[in-house]
Amino acid sequence: MALVVGITGGIGSGKSEVTRRFEAHGIVVVDADIAARIIVEPGGAALAAIAGHFGNNIILADGSLDRAALRQRVFADEDERRWLEQLTHPLIGEEIRRQLAAAGSPYSILSSPLLLETQQKQLADCVVVVDVPEALQLERASRRDGNSQEQIRRIMAAQMRREDRLDLADIVIDNSRPLSELDMVVDELHKEFLLRAETAG
Repeated sequence: MALVVGITGGIGSGKSEVTRRFEAHGIVVVDADIAARIIVEPGGAALAAIAGHFGNNIILADGSLDRAALRQRVFADEDERRWLEQLTHPLIGEEIRRQLAAAGSPYSILSSPLLLETQQKQLADCVVVVDVPEALQLERASRRDGNSQEQIRRIMAAQMRREDRLDLADIVIDNSRPLSELDMVVDELHKEFLLRAETAG
């Protein structure tokens, strides 16, 4: 498998702004959030298990998962969150590995909010943390998702502490600065990762 760069950061840190710029360079981005959606598609074993545990009112009229309702349930109850993670994390890991193996770019990106909290970190050769101050996380995430700040705080509390995430980073991107600066940062990192991929290959 080619070089895999793991990109993570707390909710509202702007991971997608970063990964979009790598995609513009022709790099394959495997998104753990998309893998998480794939494994709960209608007809799959994960969705049936979730409905069996939480009740059929967690399923929308079209047969798909009511992700907003599930998020509220699991971030309000630690035991329910743990139950869901034990079911979904291995399946998400399998889907991520499948997508990484199929990636055709010189290196690939694994974008995941839980990269450092799960076995996913073992798939990354290098860890990039996208970082912003917590007040900015709250503001951006509540504006983007339409969730209350209380809900965003619960999600932040369930994620790794900012300090711990920064300690585990190989590279930190400060995403509190203008987007024009982000362009330059990603351009430089892309060159670095191409060199690393060449050396590793």
